[in-house]
Amino acid sequence: MNVTAVTVGYQIAMSERNISLTQRLLTTAVIIPVGVLFIWLGTWFFVFFIIIILAIAGWEYWHIYQQAGYSPNAPVLFSAIIVLALTRHLYGFDGSDLILSIAVLIAMAFHTISYELGRNTSSVDFGITLGGILYLGWLGSYLISLRDLPNGLWWIMLAIPTVGIVDAGAYSIGSRFGKNKMAPRVSPKKTWEGYLGGILFGLIGGALLGMIWHLQAPEITMINGLLLGAVLAVITPLGDLGESMLKRQFNIKDSSNLLPGHGGFMDRIDSWLWAACISYYLITWFFL
Repeated sequence: MNVTAVTVGYQIAMSERNISLTQRLLTTAVIIPVGVLFIWLGTWFFVFFIIIILAIAGWEYWHIYQQAGYSPNAPVLFSAIIVLALTRHLYGFDGSDLILSIAVLIAMAFHTISYELGRNTSSVDFGITLGGILYLGWLGSYLISLRDLPNGLWWIMLAIPTVGIVDAGAYSIGSRFGKNKMAPRVSPKKTWEGYLGGILFGLIGGALLGMIWHLQAPEITMINGLLLGAVLAVITPLGDLGESMLKRQFNIKDSSNLLPGHGGFMDRIDSWLWAACISYYLITWFFL
């Protein structure tokens, strides 16, 4: 093999990696202050912010399966995501059962008619539609539930940044020391070394954030942060792997290119969905 060609190829790969890292950092520099602003504003500002994020993620989800030849029902999918988020803010969990029931009935009716009209993947399309509603609408609404807790501003500022610290730790350790593949079929770049690094960073980051936010909300403590960080660091990587599973079946790297360096909104919120749900129950069951 030509040594010059190998050298040039390596230089191109490193250049592309540096460009991607720069894009990722610039996008992060925009995402963080915007996200913090809407978290701080709370109430309907935050609700509409989350609805926009979930709706865009819903479009990415729908588009992935559309490209693969499937036809989930977009109107039912988007409507259910939006209404579930609105209902969660207005009534908590009251009424969510009705929304889900209506969504299932309408989706089944639509896909049954679709099959009668000649659509051969209608039964699978039905499952995809419901999967998107539960994944993005039901789980996504826990971001609103978390913010609506007493002192929810500080609880969500404990949970979501901790996940970010876990991700940063996993990437930092994994890129330098990672050798043993964690899930080579689902996410070839993830390693067990990176996973353990994420746990270490999650423990430290959660404890530090808990100690800092204790100054604003007395019920949040370093111990709470440590425990929450431990649980999130161990479990939420499955959210990232799960979202990768949805894409890898169709050989798709990113859910979209709307967020330079990050991919799409689904790629950004995959761990947040798990973190919001898990944190909500840990906080309400044990910390409040």
